[in-house]
Amino acid sequence: MINEDFYLTIGKPSNAEFKDRGSKFIAYTFPVETADDFKQQLQLLKKEHPKAVHHCFAYRIGTDGNNFRSSDDGEPSGTAGKPILGQIDSKGLTNAAVIVVRYWGGTLLGVPGLINAYKSATALALQVTPVIQKQVEVLYSIEFDYTRMNEVMMIIKQYNCTVLSNETQLFCVIKAGIPRNRLNDVLYKLNDLQNVTAKKSG
Repeated sequence: MINEDFYLTIGKPSNAEFKDRGSKFIAYTFPVETADDFKQQLQLLKKEHPKAVHHCFAYRIGTDGNNFRSSDDGEPSGTAGKPILGQIDSKGLTNAAVIVVRYWGGTLLGVPGLINAYKSATALALQVTPVIQKQVEVLYSIEFDYTRMNEVMMIIKQYNCTVLSNETQLFCVIKAGIPRNRLNDVLYKLNDLQNVTAKKSG
């Protein structure tokens, strides 16, 4: 049974290495919020490992399960990206990415060998990666008069909302992630305040 109010993700980046017949597979795991976050990480790793023959990867983002991608980066089809994604999914993770950097060792591993190597490298890296539970949040834009700042901030803190951006002028706009399981309580309290409106965003 999937709890729709929480999800599992990676606490912080980690890596692990797997070797097979001279080939070296280094798996890097890290948390991601967007595809752009992922692309930046991939570029950094390509710079860090310019001599690697492959940079295969998989990621899953968001809680609806529809935003994911995997790449074999030149390895035989289905031997790298799918096994990597399979490991992410077997742990039930989202907002998580794994890139496996391969250094060629001179011996062909064959399809079963490759699948095993990418799967094993990913599994090893995920074993040393702290997994954390996070609240599923709904994005809201809260607009209010500056005089209401303290009351709005108290509600945000009380219900563990995540402040994503805060524009403070005479009229303030806070973009916040409100925990889905507390959404009705938060909106009820905000709507109780004068000169405060909360609108769903993004």
